[in-house]
Amino acid sequence: MNLKTKSLIIVFLSISGFLKSFGQDDIFQEWQSKNFLFQGHEAKIVFPEKPNEAMFWIWRARFWGHEPQLDKALLKAGFHVVYVDVANLFGNNEAVQLWNNFYEFLIAEYHLNSKAVLEGMSRGGLIVYNWASKNTDKVACIYADAPVCDIKSWPGGLYNGEGSPPDWQTCLKAYQLDENSVLDFTDIPVNNAIKVAQAKIPVIHVCGLADTVVPYSENTEILAKNFKNAGGEIELILKEGVGHHPHSLENPEPILNFILKNTVDKK
Repeated sequence: MNLKTKSLIIVFLSISGFLKSFGQDDIFQEWQSKNFLFQGHEAKIVFPEKPNEAMFWIWRARFWGHEPQLDKALLKAGFHVVYVDVANLFGNNEAVQLWNNFYEFLIAEYHLNSKAVLEGMSRGGLIVYNWASKNTDKVACIYADAPVCDIKSWPGGLYNGEGSPPDWQTCLKAYQLDENSVLDFTDIPVNNAIKVAQAKIPVIHVCGLADTVVPYSENTEILAKNFKNAGGEIELILKEGVGHHPHSLENPEPILNFILKNTVDKK
């Protein structure tokens, strides 16, 4: 193999790797999609073959393409699927502002419904609830899956969960906190969910009861208690003997029906 051939192979592999990392994969190959940068952050939109009349959409907060069965089912039901990457901001105010901007962009550019369905998987729970609590008029319903509801649980690992030391340091920096000030920090989903409950936004959580990464007892259980005490209704699908993975459900029909009931059917 000569030098020129080797160089071409290296360039091809580099481009292929870039495209794959940027979402040019075959997860949603049945549908038209768009990948772009939004204010410096990776963003994606997948378009349904035939949008539903009300232009409903689901906003995935994290782990694009992971366990995509629900997103695919919604695409078939005429929903758009959208994403903008705010992973290393852990739902802080900067992330909330970026989501504000992305929301306005989506409504103006693609004329989507004024109320989004939010999908928060794992750490995605942070931005989903932090944004929803400040934008209750823009949320149709929430689906959260093994969601992080308290940064002290994950990535902090300050209770019984495993935690993630590298992510913890990044998280503290994102919130401009330290090991001491974070102990009194209250701007987290277990508290912010109260505003979501008061706004009567329907919520469903899917959780594994054997989760040691984002323990149910430190996250969803507390959030659900606060949610109900605030007058909200939250549906729980609890998976016995299941850890943090796998997310979602092999058959997403219960989640799909919940979303359709609170969007298409409701309208």
